[in-house]
Amino acid sequence: MFESTSRYHGLPTATWTGPDGRTVAYVRRRFPPHPEELVTVREEAVGVGERLDVFAARHLGDPEQDWRIADGHRVLRPDDLTALPGRRLRITLPAGVPGAYAAGGAPG
Repeated sequence: MFESTSRYHGLPTATWTGPDGRTVAYVRRRFPPHPEELVTVREEAVGVGERLDVFAARHLGDPEQDWRIADGHRVLRPDDLTALPGRRLRITLPAGVPGAYAAGGAPG
């Protein structure tokens, strides 16, 4: 249903039937992995005025991979990651990729 580069790839789906009988398919809730369990590939510094999607495009080649950077940090608002120029952000392997979990980490 979703491409392999999507944060929703591999998630189970479900259906909901409304009072009018219409059925709607949806993706079940995604629980982000624990950042400390992910393998860090490298760290890169945030540029002045840089947004997370721009950071992801620069370092991962795709602005839609910003979720991978957010998964590597424990934040409520992803914009907080780029608020401070010079902050070094972890770039991690996505959860579910072979070798993506650090020693002692478990897929979730």
